[in-house]
Amino acid sequence: SPKTPLFPPKLPFPPEQRMVLVACGPFTPSDGVAFEPLSDLLEVVARDRPDVCILFGPFLDAKHEQVESCQLLGSFSDVFRLCLRTIIEGTRSAGSQLVLVPSLRDVSHDFVYPQPPFPFPDLPKEDRARVLLVPEPCTLDID
Repeated sequence: SPKTPLFPPKLPFPPEQRMVLVACGPFTPSDGVAFEPLSDLLEVVARDRPDVCILFGPFLDAKHEQVESCQLLGSFSDVFRLCLRTIIEGTRSAGSQLVLVPSLRDVSHDFVYPQPPFPFPDLPKEDRARVLLVPEPCTLDID
C-alpha cells in the first residue's frame, strides 16, 4: 500500500495576525514541586489570551532534587498528570490552542529520541479540539 506522507499538524486559524506564547520548563522552583512558576505563567495566559500557547517540558524534571531523592508525595505519573490537568484547566478560559511538547528530562515520559507525544487518554472531551500533544521533534503549521 502507498505510504501516507507526513504533514505537520495544522492549527485551525483564519489568515490574520496571531499571538503565540512559548515557554520552556521546568515549571517548578529548585527547592520544591509546588509549580509556582507554572501558576505565574497561567496568570499571563489568562491575562494576555494568546491564540497559541506552546509549552516545552520538562514538566516534572528528572533532575529536580525531590525527584532524584524520591521525596515526592505521589508517584511520578500522578504528579505529572496533576501538572497537565492544571495547565489544561488553567488555559481553558483563555481559549488558547495549547501545544505540549515533551522533554528528555520529563521523568514520567519515554527517555528516547525522537520522543512520542505524551499519552493522556483522560483528556476532557471539551479540551480535545484545542489541546495538541506532539512528539519531540515536531513541526507545527500556524497559519
